[in-house]
Amino acid sequence: MNASRTVQPQRSAYASTSSRMQFFRNFALIEAEVLSRFSYDPLLVPGLLQTEAYARAVFGGHCPPFSEEIIDQHTEARLSRQKLLTRDPLAELSFIIGEEALRNPVGGAEVMRGQWQRLLEVGSLRSVEVQVMPAGLGFHPGLDGPFVLVETKELRRLGYIESQEVGCVVSDPAEVSSFGLRYGKLRSQTLNVEASARFIERLVGET
Repeated sequence: MNASRTVQPQRSAYASTSSRMQFFRNFALIEAEVLSRFSYDPLLVPGLLQTEAYARAVFGGHCPPFSEEIIDQHTEARLSRQKLLTRDPLAELSFIIGEEALRNPVGGAEVMRGQWQRLLEVGSLRSVEVQVMPAGLGFHPGLDGPFVLVETKELRRLGYIESQEVGCVVSDPAEVSSFGLRYGKLRSQTLNVEASARFIERLVGET
């Protein structure tokens, strides 16, 4: 294994809940102090932007099922991470969200309406950009899956990828550079910030 990459090979069906929570808590500590954070999320609204109702719907649909206590713990932890949005000093935050994530009625129509309104609210913050990746574009660099790119307070750039709750922090400079190139390409293919806000406003108006 590449020594510059940290991998937590944990799967929800087999790993303990406490070990999963510890790993995500460790990454959250890095995330809480970053200078910038850019993310691409094609299928779900990113955790930093989720409403409580949306987050509960996500955790409530977990397989195998979580207990109510664990759902509460995960939801509380997710909402606590959102302090990054208004932290002082401000972090530069960019979110690219797939159209599919915005149209998939996670939690039902009322939950999604509240979630769209939350995106509009957060997108109006000075340090936050929310952009929508339209469906039907054909091939683009995001089809390989979601990823996060951060710059730490030590001016170090790191990548983070996650699939089926297996998380991987990537620190190899060449791989992190590729993340940056992909993110730049994705940004050039998304709706701009203003057009993205209008798109989300139309979704609100349709409900």
